[in-house]
Amino acid sequence: MTTTTVPTQDLEPRTTTGGTDGTRPPAGGRRDRHVSPKKVAGYAILIIFAIIYLYPFLIQIATSFKSDPESVAHPLSLIPNPFDLGAWKRMFGLTSDTPVPIMTWLGNSVLVTVIITASRVFLDSLAGYALSRLHFRGRRFMFTALLAVMSVPGVVLLVPKFLIVTYLGIFDTYTAMILPLMVDAAGIFIMKQFFDSVSVSIEEAARMDGASVFRTFWSVVLPMARPSLITLTILSFQGSWNEFSHFLVVTQRPELKTMVTGLASLTSGELGSGTQFPLKMGAALLTTIPVAVLFFAFQRHFVRGANEGAEKG
Repeated sequence: MTTTTVPTQDLEPRTTTGGTDGTRPPAGGRRDRHVSPKKVAGYAILIIFAIIYLYPFLIQIATSFKSDPESVAHPLSLIPNPFDLGAWKRMFGLTSDTPVPIMTWLGNSVLVTVIITASRVFLDSLAGYALSRLHFRGRRFMFTALLAVMSVPGVVLLVPKFLIVTYLGIFDTYTAMILPLMVDAAGIFIMKQFFDSVSVSIEEAARMDGASVFRTFWSVVLPMARPSLITLTILSFQGSWNEFSHFLVVTQRPELKTMVTGLASLTSGELGSGTQFPLKMGAALLTTIPVAVLFFAFQRHFVRGANEGAEKG
């Protein structure tokens, strides 16, 4: 009988102070991070382009706080010298100069934009769901007509819009400003494409529970379309707030001007002579703020909806 001797092993733990290659790590346990020159150059280019795009906006803000002579003498200066609130006081009726009905324009813009945005979100969703899910005669023709309408430039429709609102007797009214814009072909297309990506089995389960078509749309499918609804809301708000040609064609009364058409009247010199750069820049700043706030507030949902649409497409 042979006896085999097994060599003993050192079971005590050993501590190593070096790296895997035997070198000692840097003090504090941190490793040196090497920044790629390409990454630095990329960030530098992005910063340069950001400054280029922000610079006109900064000039707009600075000019609104300048005096008229200063805005003409130093139009590109970012520091008002002297700091003048004359343009803002005139916009809000705090001076004896010719008043600018900025609050009337702002109220008209808010009223028209809110109604148009709400109606577009609701009606475009209904139309998109109908084209996606309901099988009726002429559905393909209607979808083809929808695509054809999207390809027509908006300027071509200005004269027909004027003739229709005049024939209906609603010219120069809020109805003429709102009614033709309550439904948008692009919004219907966006919602239809989203509803096409939703599984039909989800709706079939709701139908088996006794839900009607509208109940299925409102309670089951529409909550799933939150990214698309937010995207449609932003686009509708921006489009109706910045609308110019339609409001210019269907209205003539000064009290129906919006921020955009009112700003155009400042440019044309209807409310005084001279350059009036501070006044124009202040009104333009007020026109820009609501859209910018809405976009930055929903930017995360807007980008998420765009990414989901790209992945599903």
